[in-house]
Amino acid sequence: MSIRLRLTLWYSGLLAFTMLVLGVGIYLFVYYNTYDNTREQLRSQFKQLNVRVSYNLFRDLRLDLSGRLGYEGTYVQLVNYANGEIRSSALSVDGTEVHFPYPDLKDSPKEGYTRFTAFGYPFMAYQYPIPLPNGEVVGLLQVIANTQAEDAFLDGLRTILIITSLAVILIAFTIGLFIADKALRPIEEVIQATNRIENGANLSVRIARSGPNDEMGRLTDTLNGMLARLERAYNDLEEAYKAQRRFVSDASHELRTPLTTIRGNIDLLERMWRASASGRLEARGDADGLRGAAGGGEAAGAAGGTVASADGDAAAAAAGGPGVPADRTSGPGAIVLDAERAALSLEAMRDIAEEAERMSRLVSDLLSLARADAGYVMEKTEIELLPIVEEAAKGAVHLPRKADFRVGDLSPLEGAKVLGNADYLRQLLFIFIENAFKYTPSGHVLLRAVREADQVGLVITDTGIGMSSEEVPHIFERFYRADLSRGKTSGTGLGLAIAKWIIDEHRGSVEVRTRQGEGTTFTIWLPVLFPGEADSVIMDEADRTNE
Repeated sequence: MSIRLRLTLWYSGLLAFTMLVLGVGIYLFVYYNTYDNTREQLRSQFKQLNVRVSYNLFRDLRLDLSGRLGYEGTYVQLVNYANGEIRSSALSVDGTEVHFPYPDLKDSPKEGYTRFTAFGYPFMAYQYPIPLPNGEVVGLLQVIANTQAEDAFLDGLRTILIITSLAVILIAFTIGLFIADKALRPIEEVIQATNRIENGANLSVRIARSGPNDEMGRLTDTLNGMLARLERAYNDLEEAYKAQRRFVSDASHELRTPLTTIRGNIDLLERMWRASASGRLEARGDADGLRGAAGGGEAAGAAGGTVASADGDAAAAAAGGPGVPADRTSGPGAIVLDAERAALSLEAMRDIAEEAERMSRLVSDLLSLARADAGYVMEKTEIELLPIVEEAAKGAVHLPRKADFRVGDLSPLEGAKVLGNADYLRQLLFIFIENAFKYTPSGHVLLRAVREADQVGLVITDTGIGMSSEEVPHIFERFYRADLSRGKTSGTGLGLAIAKWIIDEHRGSVEVRTRQGEGTTFTIWLPVLFPGEADSVIMDEADRTNE
């Protein structure tokens, strides 16, 4: 119910109550005064009458009435309870007396005013019981007046008051509704202006101010001031957000090249170091053979001993023997390490390579999110979903994992086509499968498909650690990782955020069912593309891009 209607109803209810009180007051006032005049008339007529009690020769009680009738329409009736005789001044057309109703003696009639209906007409009577000196009531004197005119007047007054009150309330309700609408119209204009600002996302629009400097004017000024502050704050945040997006995008681009160079050089050094270590082992074996040959040649003679000594020195040099330092080769600038140091060096290079690869993934994820924040709309075509899922399932076998990977029923995908990007859909599946592998230290990960109406669902189920209900609303936030797994599994916390963006771009949805300690099930729902629907969807995508 609107404020306008509530105000009108309140005012109308107050007016109706006022009219009711006023109408009842007027009616009671007129009622009292109207019948008071009749009562005064009856009282005056009663005072002009005298009743005398006497007995005849037969000791019968007689009531004699004397006086005059001074008011038209007033009748006198004398009732003798002793013999049942009734004398009335009211005469019919044929001259016979008309008797009015009267109370029985057993009802102990009291002096005062009474009202009754006789012959279809309303009457008012002033009755006076006639007592004997001993207090016994022997008769009743009634002064009666016809109140038809008064009753008709009061009925008319009551009707007029009711109709007038209803008409006034109805008119007041209509006028009040109009006045309330006019008074609250500035509020409606404020609401419409704020709706335009909200729908148009243009905070530079202001609410037009008109009229005096009343409450509505001050409200408009306050809202305009608030909008100005919001516009400044929004512009500052927008600039900061744009700068952040530019920084993330530029940093991602700039970091990709040195990281690629680092990874390439580390791979090259690792291959060269392994080859050098292998060559040194072979050279050391050859040197041992040369030492044996040189020892046998010393008994042959001086000349041969000279040659053998020279060869022995060469072999010793090659093997790092006497006369040659253990950490240097005979070649200029070459370094020779023992087996333990060589193993430590290779391990250090592997750590550097792994961290460089992780940094490369992080930079790639940041670049994907930067594109999403910049409003990047991926190119989509009509594609079959089954080959993409099968290809992703084959590639997922080679991902690092401790759990078994199973592929369930994919037949619901047969013939199912979606409007999407094949590369991003493969990335989407890899993100969810890899995520399942990370948090499933034992058990299995199952990939299957379902279909409902105009949607297909890709279901990834694991038997891993699961999640609590408090964590589920945050899993698609950037850099969020559950406290239970933080530090135990590798990752950047950006995979599911990218997956959510890919799902949104494909107009899909994701459903999460999980229980801590029992595993998690992700269901990715994608809309199926029916024949003839691709053109309309592509046109809609084009319109959205132009906007």
